[in-house]
Amino acid sequence: MSQSLIFDMDGTLFQTGKILEVSLEEAFDRLRSLKVWDTVTPIEKYREIMGVPLPKVWEALLPNHSDEVRKETDAYFLEVLIKNIRCGKGALYPNVMEIFTHLKENNCSIYIASNGLKEYLNAIVGYYNLDNWVTETFSIQQIESLNKSDLVQSIIVKYGISSGAVVGDRLSDINAAKDNGLVSIGCNFDFAQSDELAHADIVINDLIELKTIVIQ
Repeated sequence: MSQSLIFDMDGTLFQTGKILEVSLEEAFDRLRSLKVWDTVTPIEKYREIMGVPLPKVWEALLPNHSDEVRKETDAYFLEVLIKNIRCGKGALYPNVMEIFTHLKENNCSIYIASNGLKEYLNAIVGYYNLDNWVTETFSIQQIESLNKSDLVQSIIVKYGISSGAVVGDRLSDINAAKDNGLVSIGCNFDFAQSDELAHADIVINDLIELKTIVIQ
């Protein structure tokens, strides 16, 4: 039976943590130079909320700042992230390419659904040539609601998906699967939280485990 797997990007395929700290530090260095931030970079706070759309990130990290400052910081942060990706400072999680190859060889379709912005996702997909396996990459920017369940639904509708799974590390991925009648596979990786993973149908500790989970 042909199946479709919809993967999250950050914390599932891409080890965002490898560029997160240095990129966030650069963004807050800029704020400090502008005299609008005078304390440490809130890296741990960002780790807690990893997976939410970026506008909500800046609401959480800069709660007392204007929308203008948030938007400027957002734009600068995106530039820094892309620069660090293209410099090779990031990395995919172990076995991404092996499991992608296995899935394609077994007649599975692969998609990416991410809360990341298009430019950011394109930088990762381009640097690691993920288009060799991935049918299409979808950004939360494509959905007015900024709701991952709606984003996954749009993939299902576009490609006529009838069976498959959503693979991701956060509750938004798990809910996106359940809301759309797909299997939820939780990834117990860097940013995962045990209380969220408890809601997943299946939990994995390495992407290679998908070899034994996906029914052909």
